[in-house]
Amino acid sequence: MLNEIFNDCEAKMKSSIEHMQKDFKTLRTGKVTTSVLDNVKIDYYGTPTSLDQVGSVIAQDATTIVVNPWEKHLLADVESAIAAANVGANPNNDGDQIKLFFPAMTVEQRQESAKQMKGMGENAKISVRNDRKHSNDQVKKLEKDKEITADESKSAQDNIQKITDKFSAEIDNILKTKEAEILKV
Repeated sequence: MLNEIFNDCEAKMKSSIEHMQKDFKTLRTGKVTTSVLDNVKIDYYGTPTSLDQVGSVIAQDATTIVVNPWEKHLLADVESAIAAANVGANPNNDGDQIKLFFPAMTVEQRQESAKQMKGMGENAKISVRNDRKHSNDQVKKLEKDKEITADESKSAQDNIQKITDKFSAEIDNILKTKEAEILKV
């Protein structure tokens, strides 16, 4: 019973970290990646569709992304969706493909990205703390229902705290590494 609570708690905390790392992909670092376009959707026959589902999205070099729609009539839709998404570069339509030329990041932009990253990390920590609270509540309910003793409850809550500390430290390490990557010129 307690092991199920521990495993569930750990799985939820792991998914919080995975979600944080997925959010990091939308941040711009020194080198541009195609993931800055992950949240851009176009109306494809009435369905909001991501760009990589309607064409190829390639990082040509450290500052250029090329979007090549498979259906040429989508060029205008893709161009307007990218412009509306405000990804940090204006789309250039040459009739065949769309090129995005990202300027080199300034120190202020790097600091702003680092600030956004810290916010994402704080959200992950809040999620981990919520998972801890949920698990502790389950343990307290078992104690209240006389399914476990007070000592077992205390021990289980200590174990949940150790799991929480482990994931909080992991988040801090990831944040430190990512911040260094963003601020590196």
